[in-house]
Amino acid sequence: MSSPVRVRMAPSPTGSPHVGLVRTALFNWAFARHAALGGQDATFVLRIEDTDKERSTEESYAAILDLFRWLGLDWDEGVEVGGPYGPYRQSERSDLYRDVLAKLAESSATYDCFCTTDEVDARRKASGSKVLGYDGFCRDLAPEQRAAFEAEGRRSIVRFRMPEGSISWDDLVRGEVSFETAHVPDFALCRANGDPLYTLTAPVDDATMAITHVLRGEDLLSSTPRQIALFEALKAVGVAETTPAYGHLPYVMGEGNKKLSKRDPQAHALAYREQGFLPEGLMNYLALLGWAIAADRDVFTLAEMVEAFDIKDVNPNPARFDLKKAEAINADHMRMLGLEELTRRVVPVLQGADVLGDPVADADAQLLEQAMPLVAERMNKLTEAPGMLGFLFVDEAAFELDETDAAKLLDESGTDVVRAAHAALADLGTWSTEAIQEALQTALVEGLGIKPRHAYGPVRVAISGRRVSPPLFESMELLGRERSLGRLASALDR
Repeated sequence: MSSPVRVRMAPSPTGSPHVGLVRTALFNWAFARHAALGGQDATFVLRIEDTDKERSTEESYAAILDLFRWLGLDWDEGVEVGGPYGPYRQSERSDLYRDVLAKLAESSATYDCFCTTDEVDARRKASGSKVLGYDGFCRDLAPEQRAAFEAEGRRSIVRFRMPEGSISWDDLVRGEVSFETAHVPDFALCRANGDPLYTLTAPVDDATMAITHVLRGEDLLSSTPRQIALFEALKAVGVAETTPAYGHLPYVMGEGNKKLSKRDPQAHALAYREQGFLPEGLMNYLALLGWAIAADRDVFTLAEMVEAFDIKDVNPNPARFDLKKAEAINADHMRMLGLEELTRRVVPVLQGADVLGDPVADADAQLLEQAMPLVAERMNKLTEAPGMLGFLFVDEAAFELDETDAAKLLDESGTDVVRAAHAALADLGTWSTEAIQEALQTALVEGLGIKPRHAYGPVRVAISGRRVSPPLFESMELLGRERSLGRLASALDR
């Protein structure tokens, strides 16, 4: 039987979740789900890296879980799910890290460093060295010098001894990668107060949770030699059994070919839900940031991605985030939803905009069912629903025209159009889509000689309040004779 596959996502709850985080989580999740389809024992683990006590918040932690659940990135093991390797929050694993530090110190894989940052900088300037990072001053500290530092009341941090030579690995995305350890300084594993750093916690967690593959961003590529070297030390002291395979995913770039940063508005993943994106649409687009299901195909479902996903197909070159393409992909997924499912998703948006009540009144539910076919093919985001449908549900006393649209279309000539429309519809025998269309065409196109593409704009604004609305004649049928004529009359009274 094939060996187990265990991948993890380990976000830090230190702010709004980033789309780059979601893309990385998606690739890890798809990697595990694809392996499971092939019959392997595959697990997607969600753990939380919250050792940064000053910046980590419960609000951010809750936002991460909320985001993952909304996107459908279900995890098999981890926070709130449990599993055999818990706890899954680093803040609850302090005893483990202390124990590992003690084992590493006993094996001489680490040493205590008393240097201050200013001292390291001064030595580098004095030597003329351009190499950044620690210079190894305390690596072989004499006992009397150590005693002197301690007598001064200096606090020490723990540094790892990088081995000499080179460290290489077969990157799952980039192929063979090699670093000379002379360019990888000894690094700190904990703060002076004993709190562990990411450089210790991430490899220790990967080791003790039996993670087999680490798929992460390219920005962490330079830290991989340190992790591989630490894994060798962890194996030597019995903490790790194997070193995971590493794969480094391409940067997500923003405007100006700069890495998409947390300061960029496009970077905040939860904002896309607020903007009316479907999770299916957002995930489809993020999958395209470094991977493709086929050269001539951009739109696919998560199930199709899982079936086709191979980490070897990930492009190592930077991927540019294109909001317009993301919106286009989302629009395609809107079309893929059935009418009943689209209606189900629209209802909370309409309720949030106070278009519908909670619970939805029977009459409103019936009207929505009739109206949805008119807008289903026109909506690109869920948040467009209130603007498109609100005019059908609003109380007449609260109905308002968009002032910009009214100024453009309800001028003197537009008012003449509305007056002619009101006269043509006032005595209409049958209030139906077909009868309304015929009456308006006769009065406006034939009677006033207005071209069809210009004839109905003023009427549309008077009826819906906006230049853009569902089909006019069908909307007027749903709105009813009394309300339609009343809105035309109100427009004339402006």
